[in-house]
Amino acid sequence: MASSYLVTLTLLLLLAAFSSTEANDYAPTEKKTEVVVEAMVYCQSCDQYGSWSLAGAKPVAAAKVSVTCKNQMGQVGYYKVFETNKNGYLFAQLEDFKVQNFLLDHPLQSCFAKLVWSPDERCSVLSNINYGLDGAPLRYENKRLYGSRYEAIIYAAGPLAFRPNDCSHTTHY
Repeated sequence: MASSYLVTLTLLLLLAAFSSTEANDYAPTEKKTEVVVEAMVYCQSCDQYGSWSLAGAKPVAAAKVSVTCKNQMGQVGYYKVFETNKNGYLFAQLEDFKVQNFLLDHPLQSCFAKLVWSPDERCSVLSNINYGLDGAPLRYENKRLYGSRYEAIIYAAGPLAFRPNDCSHTTHY
């Protein structure tokens, strides 16, 4: 019993010494991996009021959308507000987002996007279309960006939508 323990310990020590020497001799340059969330933000048409349909919706430029990530304890580990471009497209690079536990803190399980603010005074009511009010879950759609020292894993949320402030002029038959 003691001799098998000694043999195992010796093998482990030799393996550790060999692997540390090899790792130092051939250390590759570190590649930075970023997490990105993309989404579209719209103003829902009054014709679709009361549904989740985005038929006839218009993009909202400069809309604010937050991305929140919680750890396995339910604590917020990452929060940042991002702005859509002139076409209502959100490309949110989650700089400094850290995954402590690959399975539990993975963006698909721990992150979500929420509507924050619309600059369009006529269309600024928060809606829960695709859970933009409660927190839209992320989807992995097999999209990545590659560079020589950079890789971005892109997740999608939404599409998200604000509702018009006044749809009283619309009549439904």
